[in-house]
Amino acid sequence: MDKIPDKNILLFKSCLVSTEYPGIESSTKYIFDKLNIDYIIDHEQSCCTGLGHYSDVFDQFSTTLIAARNFNLAKKINKNNIVAMCATCYAINKKSSEILNENDDLRDEINEIFNECGFDSYKKDSINTENNILHVVDILFDKRKEISKKIKLDLSNIKIATHHACHYCKVSYDNILDGSRNPILLDEIVKSCGIDTIGWYNEKRSTCGAGFRQRFVNKDLSLEVTEKKLLALNDQNVDILIHMCPNCHMQFDRYQPYISKKLNIELKTVHLNITQFIALILGADPYKIVGIQTHTIPIEPLIEKMNTDNNKSKVNDKIENSKNKISI
Repeated sequence: MDKIPDKNILLFKSCLVSTEYPGIESSTKYIFDKLNIDYIIDHEQSCCTGLGHYSDVFDQFSTTLIAARNFNLAKKINKNNIVAMCATCYAINKKSSEILNENDDLRDEINEIFNECGFDSYKKDSINTENNILHVVDILFDKRKEISKKIKLDLSNIKIATHHACHYCKVSYDNILDGSRNPILLDEIVKSCGIDTIGWYNEKRSTCGAGFRQRFVNKDLSLEVTEKKLLALNDQNVDILIHMCPNCHMQFDRYQPYISKKLNIELKTVHLNITQFIALILGADPYKIVGIQTHTIPIEPLIEKMNTDNNKSKVNDKIENSKNKISI
């Protein structure tokens, strides 16, 4: 991958982020603004189809067609660096870009449809698979030294583990920054914030268990995978599991109380997207920006633990003043 871009960015909206954890989007925007990163969100952008595609509702042609439309939109507004907040959006766009650039017949078929609809044709290589499609973590990793200078909360008594999304690590092996066998990208970003993660732990490489439709059609099997990871985290007394995908985030955060009740074990790990975590320690409002009110596992006890004596009253006042908990 060439130099990580920090301008001409289309921040790619995610359906799961918008509906489940909108604080991920507002936290990303908060960080990007702090880092003077040039980006926009365009509401004409379509969903990537990921949930439907991986559940066999959308075939590859339909998914690629929609991706081509989104790529054309990015080119039209001169924001050809597409940065995803969701690992599935990242994987879908990577694969679709590769197909569009390598399969002339499919591209021609899509352009016939575009011509009938009055859309501009998709031009080969207008979006580069390797350099123009990124995940937010790629930018955070590149800017980690800048982030380290802006930290406002003390993390010395916090125990953190990471969960690297499979659709980031296992789809485009050659494009990820730190390898796929023992991913440490999130660990390095957290380290730049002033604390080491626990590093390797049992089940670190395991998936979240969601498997898209698996959480619905094979729920017991799905939650068995989730349970193993949560128990591994509990054994390590982990305070925060850092995520980079809203689907993983949802699987752990929404189902942890269910698993805790089933096992009659108090599972205390809270779940934050990497952008929520960074925004929080940069001083963002926990409710208005980070969106902690959308989480199933309460975040307030963790915020208390993260505060030093010097900044505790300030942050507590911020929480108290946000009791009206506006919707994001």
